[in-house]
Amino acid sequence: MRILNPPAWPRPVGYSNGIAAPQGRIVFVAGQVGWDAAQRFASPDIAPQFEQALRNVLAVLAEAGAGPQHICRITAFCCDKPAYLAARPALGRIWRRLMGAHYPAMSMIFVADLLDSPGKIELEATAVVPRARRRTSGSGLR
Repeated sequence: MRILNPPAWPRPVGYSNGIAAPQGRIVFVAGQVGWDAAQRFASPDIAPQFEQALRNVLAVLAEAGAGPQHICRITAFCCDKPAYLAARPALGRIWRRLMGAHYPAMSMIFVADLLDSPGKIELEATAVVPRARRRTSGSGLR
C-alpha cells in the first residue's frame, strides 16, 4: 500500500488522507459495534466499546486471511462527540496496540444514535488482501 498525503498539506494525525492499494481481493467489513460474540456490551463507555469494535473488525478480516495491515479505509460512526473527544488519548493507545503504526484513510461521522443500544461507536472497514504469488516448481517462472 502507498500512503497518499500531499506534501504541502499538514501531516494528518491518526489517519491518512488516502491509500493506493495493490491489486487483490477486496474485503468489506460491515459496521461493528462494541459488543462481544454474545452481543453483550461490557461497558457503556466509548473507549472499551471502540476497542471491542476494532477487535470485531479484525476478527472478520481474519476470516478472510487478512490483518490490520490490509485495511485501506475505516469509517467510524459515533453518537457522543464530547465522549469521543475526551477519550481520544485512550483511543490512540488502543489503536496503536491493535493496529500498530498503520493509519488507513479514515472518516469520523457523528450521528444522532446507533441501532444497537447502548452502542456509542460503530466501525466499518475496507481491506485489500494482495493476491498470493503463484509458485511453479522447477521452471523458475512465476
